Amino acid sequence: MSEVAKGAPAAAPPEALPPLHGAKLALMTVALAVSTFMEVLDTTIVNVSVPHIAGDLGASASQGTWTISSYGLAAAIVVPLTGWLARRFGEVRCFVISVWLFTLMSALCGMADSLHSLVFFRFMQGLVSGPMVPLSQALMLKNYPPEKKGLALALWAMTVIVAPIFGPMLGGWITDNYHWPWIFYINVPVGILAGWLVMSGLKGRESKITKQPIDTIGLILLFVGVGSLQLVLDNGNDMDWFSSPTILTLAVVAAVALTFLIIWELTDEHPAVDLSLLKEHNFRYGVIVLSLGMFCFFGSTVLFPLWLQTVLGFTATWSGLATAPVGVLAFFLSPIIGKNIQKLNLRWIATISFAVFGATMFWYASFNLDTAFDQVIIPRLIQGIGVACFFIPVNQIILSGIPPEKLAAASGLSNFFRTISGSFATAIIVFMWDHRASFHHARLVEHVNAANPASADYVSKLQGLGLSEAASYSRIEAVINQQAFQLATSEMFWATGIIFFMLIFFVWRTRPPFGAAAGAGGGH
Repeated sequence: MSEVAKGAPAAAPPEALPPLHGAKLALMTVALAVSTFMEVLDTTIVNVSVPHIAGDLGASASQGTWTISSYGLAAAIVVPLTGWLARRFGEVRCFVISVWLFTLMSALCGMADSLHSLVFFRFMQGLVSGPMVPLSQALMLKNYPPEKKGLALALWAMTVIVAPIFGPMLGGWITDNYHWPWIFYINVPVGILAGWLVMSGLKGRESKITKQPIDTIGLILLFVGVGSLQLVLDNGNDMDWFSSPTILTLAVVAAVALTFLIIWELTDEHPAVDLSLLKEHNFRYGVIVLSLGMFCFFGSTVLFPLWLQTVLGFTATWSGLATAPVGVLAFFLSPIIGKNIQKLNLRWIATISFAVFGATMFWYASFNLDTAFDQVIIPRLIQGIGVACFFIPVNQIILSGIPPEKLAAASGLSNFFRTISGSFATAIIVFMWDHRASFHHARLVEHVNAANPASADYVSKLQGLGLSEAASYSRIEAVINQQAFQLATSEMFWATGIIFFMLIFFVWRTRPPFGAAAGAGGGH
């Protein structure tokens, strides 16, 4: 039995409160959007600054990557707890405290004088940031007028989409022109102001607070299981996966802990993570679509700049410029789709998304070593249509039929699957890319020997240009490596393209109407 917490006023049910309008609505939107942008930005803004950070703090580049993985590890653990935290402390209070603690940890990250202290503060930054993204989504949907909730979902989706794309570019610019601590210091004024605006704008609109027993066993299993899994995904490639005793041990611990977590949370009276949400038909299929779609989208986003720099020889700057256009059409189309979401057939919009994604993946797969910058950015620009048509309808499908009091829990759980899918994508796509490149390298090398007339003729021509025999074979090795990675890249894009088209089946397994309790509008 839950009861109103001591000292907490009995808040009116969220659905009894009238929606916000005018300046209050605008300020709340800006504050929530900026907070979300800031949190998601910090998942990628450090990436390009790792060499500078490691050099300044007297660490190796591989040790410096812990500044990235520690943040993702902590955030992944806390995101699924959003619903429990919101019920216990209130959605508005939980969000504001999360933003301000995130701001404090950002300042401490900037002041860190050793790698150990920076990794610790990055871990704490990720830990306190967990509820920010799902609660920003829940607060937008609860406080927007019914006819504009599709627009709210669109604005929220835009921040989640655009922030990871601009993170590396902004991080690189700040690091090159100022100093790496400023990638953390820029959060301080933004976080203080955003938290204050949310607290002021949503005063008197706190969600119902219930004092439930703490699910200690569930929390321990969650921390151990998700933490171990995230460590496996972050470090698997560097430690040669299951040939490493450390990775093997962590994988076994993750499997055991997560298995017991699922069993415990489905049978506990007051679970920390409400897995019963997966019994909801649209939530279940929507999460499958979101997870696999995010896996392919994030995986291709990781692979794209790697391919440009490693295979085609693009600089980091030109690679960033080639990657960025995906956000252009998404930025302009998302509000249009959100505003008209009541009139749109969400399953058809999602179908268009996966068709565009699949087609552009096949387009990337057709590229070769002579592909120029202007050829690369065209499909990347078109892919923005798929981005706009993906996140908004799929999130609406996920939240359809979810009662308002479970909205924070549903948003937290779906965002957890979105986050963990990105981690799986990075680990698996990079591993398969390296593995397939090694396979193609081995096959191509079979044809390079003195007995092969074409091979001997090529070596002879290189020697005619003044290269020694050793230098000639070294040059051939470089060409083979480049060709092997190009073949592997094409295979990865083909595979993700096929998965995108397969997701259309799961989209049509969902059932309308899609605008019931979440209130973001219709769709058929």
